[in-house]
This record gives sequence, structure tokens and C-alpha cells, in this order.
Amino acid sequence: MPVRKGTTVTLLTRTLSSALVLAGVLTGCAAGEPRPAPPAAAPPAPTPPAQARPDAANRAPARIPGIGPQTHGRIPDGTTQVLVVTGDGPDGNMATAVLHQRDAAGRWHRTAGPWTGHNALRGWTDEHTAGDLRSPIGVFRIGDAGGRLPDPGARLPYDQDEEFAVSGTGFLGEPLEGSFDYVVAIDYNRIPGTTPLDKERPLGPEAGGGVWIHVDHGGPTQACVSLPREHMTELLRALDPAREPVVVMGPATVLAG
Repeated sequence: MPVRKGTTVTLLTRTLSSALVLAGVLTGCAAGEPRPAPPAAAPPAPTPPAQARPDAANRAPARIPGIGPQTHGRIPDGTTQVLVVTGDGPDGNMATAVLHQRDAAGRWHRTAGPWTGHNALRGWTDEHTAGDLRSPIGVFRIGDAGGRLPDPGARLPYDQDEEFAVSGTGFLGEPLEGSFDYVVAIDYNRIPGTTPLDKERPLGPEAGGGVWIHVDHGGPTQACVSLPREHMTELLRALDPAREPVVVMGPATVLAG
């Protein structure tokens, strides 16, 4: 059937209007009103610096462990090296030795030991006398060394002499030979700065003398302190006269005072 011209124009107009409406709908679904961008994520909080851990020097004690204020007060101000020899009781003859050293900040560090050895047969005493078979309690300089064998590398003055030879048996029947191969003189009733063999006794012979640190023979001593051979050589190489070394010796309960 023939279409009228007016009808054709109307249809075209309606079709165009529908297309524009549809385009408008499609355009709105795709974009719509502009949406604000999501806020940027906050940057992570900075990690706090790790807490500085105190080094070994700061953790070291200002006083030698096990040594009480009264005993510590007897250590000379210039001393920065201390051998602590503690007994297992006033009448015991087993001893433990530890070497300590003080740093520039005044703190003490263990540098050698513990080493197990012996003291006198009957233990310890505050008033040592000749033949009492007890080791003297106290704080004593240790600055002179010697022995039957050649110097193993000691920093202390070292006197090698055959007079350090010894024979016989100890209190437990153990051989004494070799006990004086290495010795360090303890300045109890002796003249400092002389060979350990020196027999001058400023306090008189009745106060005893010849108290040494020497090679352990496997049993108690008459008054000395004894350490295993390998530890005697280690001690001789470690003791430094510039540090004015001393030995602090006695029962643990007494030294804690």
C-alpha cells in the first residue's frame, strides 16, 4: 500500500527521537555523575629504631661477683687484674680460681677460669702460722714468678732455678714431683720483687711463708694454692705487672663479706 509523504517524515522523526533517548540512557549507565577518587592509603607508620642493646661492657658489674664490699675495699685502687680463689668452706681443701680484669670504665670482666685446684689440708685461716696446714685469707700482691722449667711466656719477672725441684709424696700419697715446675709467689710474709725462693720473712718465721700458687699434684697443700699444669701456664701468660695483680683468697662466705 503506498505510503504518504507526511507519514514517512513522522516515522523518521519518531525513530530519531527514540535513538537519542536510548543513547542518553546508555551514556548515563556508562559514566553518570563523576565519582570522587578513593582517598589514598595512609603511608605505613615508620618502624621505631630497635632499642640499643647494652654491650658486654655495660652489662659487666662494677664489683667482682662474689666479692663483698669489705673485701673489695681491700683491693688497691691501681689494681685492674684479680685472681679470686674461693674455698668450699673454712675447713675445705678444694678451691676454685677465676681471673678477672677491670676495664677503663671501671667494670670487671672474667678473663679466665673457673679452674679447680686445692688449698691447704685443713682449710683457711685469718691468722696463718707456720705448720698450721691452713691457707691465709686475704688480698695479696702476686708479682713474682719462677719454676724449675723454662719461662713459658710469663710477663711477670720469672726465675728459673733447679732449686724449685721437689720430691716425696703428698697427704693422699700422691707424688709431689713437678709441683714447683711453675710457681707464682703470693706476697704473704715475703719481700715483694724478689724470687719466690727468697726466704726472708718480715713477720718472722713463726708466721710461716713460702706461700705460692703452683702446679696441682692431686691433693691438698701445706698452705699454698695449686692449679692444674695447663692453667698455671695460662695464668703465667695472663698476669700483667702493669695491672698490679693481686690474689683474693679464702672461703666463699668470708670473701662475700
